[in-house]
Amino acid sequence: MAAGDEEGAAAEVESEAAVEEPRTFKDLGVTDVLCEACDQLGWKVPTKIQIEAIPVALQGRDVIGLAETGSGKTGAFALPILQALLETPQRLFALVLTPTRELAFQISEQFEALGSSIGVQSTVIVGGIDTMSQSLALAKKPHVIIATPGRLVDHLENTKGFNLRALKFLVMDEADRILNMDFETEVDKILKVIPRDRKTFLFSATMTKKVQKLQRAALKNPVKCAVSSKYQTVEKLQQYYIFIPSKFKDSYLVYILNELAGNSFMIFCSTCNNTQRTALLLRNLGFTAIPLHGQMSQNKRLGSLNKFKAKARSILLATDVASRGLDIPHVDVVINFDIPTHSKDYIHRVGRTARAGRSGKSITFVTQYDVELFQRIEHLIGKKLPAFPMQEEEVMMLTERVAEAQRIARMELREQGEKKRSRNDDDDTEEAIGVRNKVAGGKKKKRKA
Repeated sequence: MAAGDEEGAAAEVESEAAVEEPRTFKDLGVTDVLCEACDQLGWKVPTKIQIEAIPVALQGRDVIGLAETGSGKTGAFALPILQALLETPQRLFALVLTPTRELAFQISEQFEALGSSIGVQSTVIVGGIDTMSQSLALAKKPHVIIATPGRLVDHLENTKGFNLRALKFLVMDEADRILNMDFETEVDKILKVIPRDRKTFLFSATMTKKVQKLQRAALKNPVKCAVSSKYQTVEKLQQYYIFIPSKFKDSYLVYILNELAGNSFMIFCSTCNNTQRTALLLRNLGFTAIPLHGQMSQNKRLGSLNKFKAKARSILLATDVASRGLDIPHVDVVINFDIPTHSKDYIHRVGRTARAGRSGKSITFVTQYDVELFQRIEHLIGKKLPAFPMQEEEVMMLTERVAEAQRIARMELREQGEKKRSRNDDDDTEEAIGVRNKVAGGKKKKRKA
């Protein structure tokens, strides 16, 4: 009953917005200098979540924003913060918490772009980057800090002279994912050391129990802005599946890449190892493919992303680290090479294409082991997907070349592994700080023993 009421309320808000939908940022109450900045970024009209959240935030209310990926959430919280900063300039004014480093850099880019004419300074505080240089950046007291929770707690506890006692705004972006990645204790620590008297914006694609708990702890009398109350994938997205024997997966991938040549692809794999292996396999067959996963150093991850954004590479292979929140504007086709184990991740993955009104395709590989997971996905999105049309005999003609490329890729992987071991590479993969601490704790016990 309560859920129905909530949905009803969300629908009500939506229908009101439809009746008198403001057409410009100025109509929403955004000040002229920021309207110009939006114009320069090519933001002509506000998105649904911006129409709902910006006026409420400008009135000084706390906001819960429920909106799917690719809906313009960053603008919905960045504009009210920058406007408040214009009215009362102050250092260490706002803190944005995000689950992944890539997302942190992306949010920072948008703050810099929107605030460039008013001289806004922002700093990104994430793992995998030298803490000393971050401490120096914090000592300069930027206006906005964009951080992953683990590394921020690190600085709050260990960097002399750094505190957030004067903070006016807290944003938790992708809150469901921050909490899923076991950052709960870090978030609690942060909430304890920032002022109670502040504005809080909580943005999330899904309303989980953990997010509701966080909402009760962190927000005062918030206004809920829900843009899509049901799980849904964008209308302009053509979704397909292919049902294949697991041993020919690689051959089918090569066939599809040839069939749809000329497009840009994002291919999702379930593990770092499979991402790396598939990238090497495709390179051996002459495709311009680059990997992006948690075992790469931060610089390499940003390098991969930038090459793909600049269209120097047409295929990006990624783990779910990259499936949320990254705005890579020109993905034409998303391929779920390994089916996601959590159905909700499907929505975020395919959300990499068909963004901002463009059309796009997604193709999900379903092997004999994935049928149940695939049925769950269809149930979640409420539709049956069509099969992608294919010529089986053409796929079989590729098997020999693919088998040879697989062999070379395996050898290359082995060599890379040996090199890594000899260098004792300790790449920081902050997927969950907690996991690393547990491992460290286990090692200490062993040493004592």
